[in-house]
Amino acid sequence: MNVRDLIPWDRSSSQVPSAFRGDDLDPFLSLHRNVNRLFDDVFRGFGQPSLFGAATSFNGSWPTVEIEENDNEIRVTAEVPGIDPDDVEVLLDDGVLTLRGEKKSETEDNGRRFTERYYGRFERRLALGGQVDENKVAATFRNGLLSVTLPKTVKARANVKRISIDKAK
Repeated sequence: MNVRDLIPWDRSSSQVPSAFRGDDLDPFLSLHRNVNRLFDDVFRGFGQPSLFGAATSFNGSWPTVEIEENDNEIRVTAEVPGIDPDDVEVLLDDGVLTLRGEKKSETEDNGRRFTERYYGRFERRLALGGQVDENKVAATFRNGLLSVTLPKTVKARANVKRISIDKAK
């Protein structure tokens, strides 16, 4: 490799850095982008640091949910630790389940003379379709887990078709 190949300037026109030199991408620009992408990937998902060293993260995917489905019902379980059940709202509108709430946290340490407060809202929408019997939906809250049971309609249960799988020869 020639040293001139590493110089990010196009010698034919001006001394202004060029992102592209012919068909090749500038190696320094490529390195810069890859290092930035590496740092973005490593630090993605870390929340706001607190005084105790723990991280709190309220991004678009909080609360974490688990969805289970069988022939009779759909069960949605959301992890909402540290939230009072009165601060959580469950809505079902036109086949869309909405989990909404607010977390309020306050820590006070008079020995170190600081107070830490955190308030955050969350909302998660899950499209379930029109296969849910809206009159029989039930929700329970226990130990930081919100469980919503959504029974399927008789029509939705009847429309399930099993498809046989042929084995390759």
